[in-house]
Amino acid sequence: MKYSVVIVEDHILLSQALTGLVNEFSKFKILYQCKNGKEFLTRLKDPKNIPDIVLMDINMPIMNGIETTIELKKKYPSINVLALSVEEDEDTILKMLRAGAKGYLLKDTEKEILENALIEVQETGFYHTKNVTNLLLSSLNPKEEEKVVFRKRELEFIQHACTEKTYKEIADDMSISPKTVEGYRDAVFDKLNLKNRTGLVIYAIKNKMFTP
Repeated sequence: MKYSVVIVEDHILLSQALTGLVNEFSKFKILYQCKNGKEFLTRLKDPKNIPDIVLMDINMPIMNGIETTIELKKKYPSINVLALSVEEDEDTILKMLRAGAKGYLLKDTEKEILENALIEVQETGFYHTKNVTNLLLSSLNPKEEEKVVFRKRELEFIQHACTEKTYKEIADDMSISPKTVEGYRDAVFDKLNLKNRTGLVIYAIKNKMFTP
């Protein structure tokens, strides 16, 4: 039995190429293709059109990948979203993770990596390539693999940091000064050996400290 995959991609030639590629994989088959998120959500109204995985582009007309992923999480949480995009900036990746994407691949990825990513997303729940991970942070692992202990207020900061709030808004919500928030941020980053907020979000999701 093969896992079903839908491609949501507005570039027809790329969509067709991906279809041929995925159909070569032993564990997967393409169910159908869509040109944007709105078309995909419309087709999902028929139970026969609900796939196991969707390969989701981000920049699309009418309804983009981030908006579509948010709707999928609400209405079809069983569908695993694997983002496939040319976008590699931190803000875009962070938004897709918050929306509920289980993995993020760049479109120039190799065939073997795509196949492995599909398997990992379906069977373990998430997948991130080394290239994207290295782009975001120096390491997802705590220093020397030691158990990290957070203070209560640091845990509260982490929850706020996984949202789209600015640091000033976090300070207001925690009833502290922006400088104190920066202190919590620096302390958490230091404990986890992280360099940016995106890395913190990925760490929190993987360690079930935050659910997108």
